[in-house]
Amino acid sequence: MSENIETAVRNICESVGNDRARMMDIVREVQETFGCVSDDAMDLIASQVRTPRVEVESVVTFYAFLSKKQNGNVVIRLCDDIIDRMFGFERIRQTFSEALGIGIGETTEDGRFTLETTPCIGMCDQAPAVMVNDEIFTDVSRDTVVDIVEQLKAGVAPERLRRRLGDGCNSNPLVSAAVSNNLRRKDAVIFAPLECGNALNKALSMSPNEVIRDIKTARLRGRGGAGFPTGMKWDFTRAAKGEKKYVICNADEGEPGTFKDRVILTERPELLIEGMAIAGYAIGAKEGIIYLRGEYAYLRPYLEDVLQKARNMNLLGTNVLGHEGFDFDIRIQMGAGAYVCGEETALISSCEGLRGDPKNRPPFPAQKGYQGYPTTVNNVETFCCVARILDQGAGWFSQIGSKGSTGTKLLSIAGDCRRPGVYEVPFGIKLSEVLELAGGDGAAAVQMGGPSGQMVGPEEYDRTICYDDLATGGAMMVFGPNRDLLEVVHYFMEFFVEESCGYCTPCRVGNVLLKERLEKIMQGKGEPADLQYLEELGTSVKSTSRCGLGQTSPNPILTTLKNFRPVYEKLVTEDQEFRPTFDIQQALGEAKAIAGRPSMHFTD
Repeated sequence: MSENIETAVRNICESVGNDRARMMDIVREVQETFGCVSDDAMDLIASQVRTPRVEVESVVTFYAFLSKKQNGNVVIRLCDDIIDRMFGFERIRQTFSEALGIGIGETTEDGRFTLETTPCIGMCDQAPAVMVNDEIFTDVSRDTVVDIVEQLKAGVAPERLRRRLGDGCNSNPLVSAAVSNNLRRKDAVIFAPLECGNALNKALSMSPNEVIRDIKTARLRGRGGAGFPTGMKWDFTRAAKGEKKYVICNADEGEPGTFKDRVILTERPELLIEGMAIAGYAIGAKEGIIYLRGEYAYLRPYLEDVLQKARNMNLLGTNVLGHEGFDFDIRIQMGAGAYVCGEETALISSCEGLRGDPKNRPPFPAQKGYQGYPTTVNNVETFCCVARILDQGAGWFSQIGSKGSTGTKLLSIAGDCRRPGVYEVPFGIKLSEVLELAGGDGAAAVQMGGPSGQMVGPEEYDRTICYDDLATGGAMMVFGPNRDLLEVVHYFMEFFVEESCGYCTPCRVGNVLLKERLEKIMQGKGEPADLQYLEELGTSVKSTSRCGLGQTSPNPILTTLKNFRPVYEKLVTEDQEFRPTFDIQQALGEAKAIAGRPSMHFTD
């Protein structure tokens, strides 16, 4: 083991106080410094933070952005979500492979470049997109790829490859990203003008119980998709017994097709911070954590600066805004590429420096969350709504939207539409109106809520976007009449198979079986009984899986079976005796290539 590695790892561990719970910070920095977290590094980390070595390796092997294998100095990650596939992913992949002389998952012989894919980097409105280390490139073409590779080979650093800067705060020197906000529609809640400190000042003039009462009166529901009443969650957390309490912001926007939080974090981080501080006051917490997805690492320096400015204004820190006894501060916890960490208990596990495994419930986080203490977990948009409610009043907020879904909703719209981007709309708006805003006329199908949501057709475009009808965490994918909807469903199932944490059998095995039966149908080998099989298995996976991932993963199949059944029926035929479902010649293909001759036993 080199002395440099030993010294560096020791310094990294000491920078977080050798705290076992800061394992994510430790292994991320080791990965960034050395291009991997080697066996020697894991031994050193385990010794330094006094934890079993297997605990370190379990973290390193769980997250997509961490690796035991040596990566290149430059890691190029191609976004391969369904929208990128629709708009040129395959061309981009082929061009990168040809230019670098390697395939996906490989590193060049000189050790300089590694080529990988990643499910979604929050740039579906400007696909195809690529990450080069932490640098984001959008609207990538073949020519862009050739230029990127040529300059990288010439020794130009990824951050010096930018040819343009995005709008708004994307051009801030601490962001400097070639990312467009594509903020198409603003409304009164999230993107209205902001007077820093007003909401928090008003909250501190009230008692914590009065703050929670206002959130309840506003009828604010969580914006993550499930729609649980925010005031009720805070009430449970405040009432729970515990020496400490925590506020966690879920900024792990990993659902393919979702990118609204990216724009809030870029343009309204002050509103988020104020909402978290109000939550801290309401539940009696002194510490908040923003769990920021690894793909948004380019925003971290900017967000750290915003946090420091809030401290300078006494919006964070000791005796916040002069309120004696109210101390509250926020730190950023980076993720490392794991979709399941969008589930609140898996996110808590990750914050604790563990694999992103979901926890059993009960107890719920409000009773026993981060480090075993009562914790409220809300998403970015929810905290922003909190700050507006305290600033403008519960009555004002409750008059926006519909009776059961108050306020506005941010929608991330991408796919076959002329104006992809982020739209702030009042709850209760019809889907048809949203499609008109986005230029999605002629849409054959719309996926509401990302892969875990539901796919609807033209006959349902008059439905309303609200918790009682078309509920969504924010993603809205538009598919034109020329798209193969089963190809879309197949991609979604591949995504869930890949992203399952593997803990429970229904999700780990059930999703594979669903995908395989779907493939059989797509190959023209399906029978009517296969549709019943998909429905029954999908229902079982939903009802028996441990966490939200497994409980929603069959939705791509179940909702398309319900709303687009003729698409399936067109590919299945009546039962036939001895229907071939196994292609022996295809299975023998590799062996025949190696032997250089056809099989002697199985002839065409």
